[in-house]
Amino acid sequence: MSDVAAIGAPTPAAPAPAPPQPMPAWKAALYMLSSVALFVTQGLGMNLALANLTQLQGTLAATSAESAWLSAAYMAPSASLAVLLVKIRTQYGLRNFAEVSIIFFAIASVMNVFVSDLQSALVVRFLSGIAAAPLSTLGFLYMLEVFEPARKMTIGISLALMNTTLSAPLSRLVSPTLLDFGQWHGLYMLELALALMVFPIIYLLPLTPVPRAKVITVTDIGSYMLIALGFGALAVVLSLGRVYWWFEAPWLGWLLAVSIASLSLAAAIELRRDNPLIDIRWLASRGLVHFTGVLLVFRLIASAQSSVPSLWQQTLNLQYDQTMTLYAIILGASIFGGVTCAALMKNGFDSSIHVVALTMMAAGCFLDSSITNLTRPEQLYLGQGLIALGAALFLPPAMASGFKAALARGPNYFVSFIVVFLFTQSIGGLMGSAFYGSLVTLREKFHSNMLAEHVVMSDPLVAQRVAQLSGAYGKVIGDAALLKSEGVSLLAQQISRESYMLAYGDAFLAGGVLASLALAVLLVHLSLQALHRRFAAPQAASTAS
Repeated sequence: MSDVAAIGAPTPAAPAPAPPQPMPAWKAALYMLSSVALFVTQGLGMNLALANLTQLQGTLAATSAESAWLSAAYMAPSASLAVLLVKIRTQYGLRNFAEVSIIFFAIASVMNVFVSDLQSALVVRFLSGIAAAPLSTLGFLYMLEVFEPARKMTIGISLALMNTTLSAPLSRLVSPTLLDFGQWHGLYMLELALALMVFPIIYLLPLTPVPRAKVITVTDIGSYMLIALGFGALAVVLSLGRVYWWFEAPWLGWLLAVSIASLSLAAAIELRRDNPLIDIRWLASRGLVHFTGVLLVFRLIASAQSSVPSLWQQTLNLQYDQTMTLYAIILGASIFGGVTCAALMKNGFDSSIHVVALTMMAAGCFLDSSITNLTRPEQLYLGQGLIALGAALFLPPAMASGFKAALARGPNYFVSFIVVFLFTQSIGGLMGSAFYGSLVTLREKFHSNMLAEHVVMSDPLVAQRVAQLSGAYGKVIGDAALLKSEGVSLLAQQISRESYMLAYGDAFLAGGVLASLALAVLLVHLSLQALHRRFAAPQAASTAS
């Protein structure tokens, strides 16, 4: 009887799993520093060459157009690799993924030592683009490892995205010393040193393992190859379009056609699959299209800071020691913005953050739109600081909402979301650089023509200016006609420089207008949401009664 009673008695409920223990402070600090090291290692590898293309031309015996291929060679493979890395990590395990990634990156860094000309530099840059792609993923994972699940999408993602902004200004700060040390080899000796520093991190600070699953199929590989070809060709077009000019080089059009055809074929294949690599239908949904548009507009505005100041610096022949404080302010503003955003998101101020961020970015662009030939880095401190601060504040809330939407639909949608993030940040960044670079070129031609119309030798002021400029050659040139032509040539150079200054102002003005329009759309959107909630509450109350 007792046995029967025991069988019929309800089984005691299994005890609930113990909540995860918080990580000790010293260990959390190590993981956060590891995240910073991984992001900086990956970011410097990308930005050191990009920030010093002019200085590296002599070392590599390359023209300015040829040196631009270094950026294209790096971005072509890295623009799409994260799509496949998500599934590789799931199938083969996080630890194996991390160990192989860091070994491959260290080998690619060692290869920089053997670069001696442009051809070898292009090969190494291509391999570096492949090897560096996993490091940003590991940087994210190490930062998120520190926080409990409730704070991963607030504090964790804010600090991780802050780390992505550090390398661009940091590369400008460390470049002078490295170039003096050894040009190309000096720059990438630092990358090699960083690679060897982060190498033991993977083994000494392991990440929490995730369950493995066989998720890669033969069709996935075929789809990825088409996506890689499409994104890679598009990256090359965007990197080199303004260098060779969009309508002057026929091969740019062919590359763009290849990109469109490859991505279209990949989309057609994915639409017919039961378990696609990328869910095209979800990406085409209203919410994802809106999210993609928001990130693209943000990247377009933020590119004003990464593109225009460097062009302005080259035009005025400013040395690195004259701009170091400017880039230090940009770096400090990015760090302050990331920490502030983490605190605000922790307290639920997501919508307000976007309003403040766009306001700051618009104000910064408008402040710097008045640059002239007499403007120096000191006059850009406030404007560039505001743009960097606004950029650091804007991205984390947007990315957190996208992550939540993807994870709510299931793990399979995470790869699709990675495609959106990848497209808006890497390809979107190239679009921004191409937009501002092309705008500067077009506006310079416009301003140059407008100024040249007023330069006639019958104008006494113009004649006096030509005489002043040619006076410096008076002691070495006795021919009056040749002396006058030298003065006219020097005046033409001044007109070109002034035209570029006006064009840079127009580029900042365009960024300010874009930020203002985005802010206006956001305010209208928030107002409509508030009205909807206001009218929905009485209706819900009347229905309930």
